[in-house]
This record gives sequence, structure tokens and C-alpha cells, in this order.
Amino acid sequence: MIVTLTPNPSLDRTLAVDQLFPGAVQRASSGWSEPSGKGVNVTLALRAHGFPTRAVLPVGGPDGTRLAAMLDEAGIDHVSVPIAGNIRSNVSILEPGGTVTKVNEPGPVLTPDEVEALLEAALKTAAQASWLVGSGSLPNGTPDDLYAQLIRRAHDIGIPVAIDSSGPPLLAALPAGPDLVKPNSHELAEAAGTPVTTIGEAVDAAQHLRGMGARTVLASLGVDGALLVENDEVLHAEVIVDNPQSAVGAGDALLSGFLAGGATGEPALRTALQWAATALQQPGTLLGPRIDEDSFQLIFHDRPDRLRRLRTG
Repeated sequence: MIVTLTPNPSLDRTLAVDQLFPGAVQRASSGWSEPSGKGVNVTLALRAHGFPTRAVLPVGGPDGTRLAAMLDEAGIDHVSVPIAGNIRSNVSILEPGGTVTKVNEPGPVLTPDEVEALLEAALKTAAQASWLVGSGSLPNGTPDDLYAQLIRRAHDIGIPVAIDSSGPPLLAALPAGPDLVKPNSHELAEAAGTPVTTIGEAVDAAQHLRGMGARTVLASLGVDGALLVENDEVLHAEVIVDNPQSAVGAGDALLSGFLAGGATGEPALRTALQWAATALQQPGTLLGPRIDEDSFQLIFHDRPDRLRRLRTG
């Protein structure tokens, strides 16, 4: 089983439009609400592919009650940690071709007691798990070293930890020795303090993060695929999707597939990209049945082209 911790979950509202015109009044062609937050998205992807998983998250206020009810309705196993504040609501504007504009609320303020209760719940739930995933931003009042605390305490009981975050929480987590980190290209550049505009620069930045404490780096590169740097191995692969609907949750599906696929080497990276392709072909994070593999193409590069420029910038 894989356990996820989402310190800052959300109730996401997605509105589909033909084209987004900033400053104008527009009518949406459709809209829907979903439970979300990066760790929740990881659990949703695992559940969609039939992999045992349980989500740990803070729940408070009317939106928190609704989020927990939606998880129940979707059959998602979860542990809700009560908090006084109301969880955040986010809005996504989806355009044809998969372009998404997101507006995210900052989230509630957690007290020190609520933070400790959240950590304890995650560690207790993960006691027999194969992986513990700490994912997403941190709500107000949460110390930057929350993920570092999670890693150290999980390692004390023999549980490997994957971290998908950015900024100070990611930098604080690295010296604690996460078993896996999954930045995107922008987060990779920010954490390493270097530009990432080519595959070679991405490899060098990933190696820098490994030097800071991460054991394995799985970098999601958007349309440029994914980069895996572990031990002495560097793998780059990409997926070409026939009909992309939305990139929301694709990075979380990538991480889910990698862990479910064994968390090392080409087989895990292949599963990761297959799951990401599934997410790209659906409009939201509540994934349906797996997409036919004939609808996308996987390309593995035996020797990553270090000079190739990233289309994601």
C-alpha cells in the first residue's frame, strides 16, 4: 500500500471554455467539482489503476466536509485529521487542447497541535506501507521543515518517503534524505539554483539535488516527458498523446505510476509515463478506466540528448 499526505488539500472547481479572454465575462460550456491537492491526486491515480492506497489530509469547515464526502463517494480510503479552519477552494479554467489556467487559494492556518496531529496520523497510517508520499504546498502556519520531519520520522520506522513539493519545503526536505523527489522543470531549476533549458541542464540540476540529499530524482518535463536520475543511471523518455484533454494531475499520475511500477529503472519510468498519458486524456483528476495504449506513443532515449532544448522552458 502507498500512503499519501496532503497538508494543503483543496476542493477544485473546473470550468471549460472555448477560449479564455482575460477581463471579459464568459460562459462555461461545462463545469465540475473534484477533491484535489497533489497527494490526493496521487491517491486518485493509484485507486484508478487498482493499486492499494490511503490518503491522509486535514479536513475542516464546509469545504472540508464536502471534500471528505466526495472522497467517500469515489471510494477513496482516507484518514481525515480535524482542523479548525476551512480548507481551500481552487478554480481551474480549461481550454481546448488541455491549456489550464489555475487560481489557487492559500489554504487554512494550521496550529502547531494540528500540524503534529497530521504528522502522527501519516506515520501511523504508513506503518505497514511500501511508500509514504508527502506532496504539495504547505498551508499557512506550517513550518517549512514539515516534510523534513516526515522523512526523518518515517525513516526511523523503515518507511521510504517520496516528496513532491517546491520552494523552501523542498529545500528543507533534501538534507533529510528523501528516497525520491519529483520536481517539474521549474521546481528543479529553483531548487538547484541553475537554469534548466536543456536536457543536459536538467540532468545536472537533478544530480545537484542528489548531492543535497535526494537519493532519486524523477523530473516531470511536461511535453518533453520525464527524466529519471538514480545511482549512475540517467533515463529520459517522453510520451506523445493523440488527444490531450488536460494536464491537471498528470505529474501526480507520473509519480503514482513510478512508485506502483517498482520505483526504479526503466520499467517504473515506463509505467509512470503510461499513467501520465492516461491522465492527459481525461479532463479532471477523478480518472476513469485506463486509456487504450494505442492512443499514445512512448519514446525512450538510450542516451539523453544533453543539448536538446526543453519546450517547457
